[in-house]
Amino acid sequence: MTLRLILTRHAKSSWVDPIQGDQDRPLSKRGRASARAVGAWLAAHGYRPDQAMVSSAARTRETWKLIAGKIAAPPKPAYLAKLYQAEPEEMLHILRTATGRAVMMLGHNPGVAYFAQGLAHQPPADSHFERFPTGATTVIDFAVESWDQLAWRTGKVVDFVAPRDLIAQD
Repeated sequence: MTLRLILTRHAKSSWVDPIQGDQDRPLSKRGRASARAVGAWLAAHGYRPDQAMVSSAARTRETWKLIAGKIAAPPKPAYLAKLYQAEPEEMLHILRTATGRAVMMLGHNPGVAYFAQGLAHQPPADSHFERFPTGATTVIDFAVESWDQLAWRTGKVVDFVAPRDLIAQD
């Protein structure tokens, strides 16, 4: 059996209100456009999650909502405080509890970037993969029966995209 992870870093957040708490920052206009573009890209490629694990921060919740709006029959998300600023080991622990066959996980850097690098048996040639810019999304397949069997460096990167590859930036 193959299990699939769709790993996404939240889209670009707004810094309009300098005293707003980090967890409460919404997406910027560019971030909203990027999230919709990522959702359309996922739908066009048939990458549909059946489970969504999303950081509880406002920008990740909003990223999910906009992505989900482009996907047919999106799953109800689980908003997880543990994913906010999670380190790769914590992300692995959380993913090992998943029950879906295709799981989407939305989080934050630097954890998402390091998590993706640690899971990939061989990283893609794309120069953006290492730093995982806002909105970046990778699709990684694992030849395991259940998520609790997941181990580092066992994932096959199927696809990777950064929003700047999908939409024209100002």
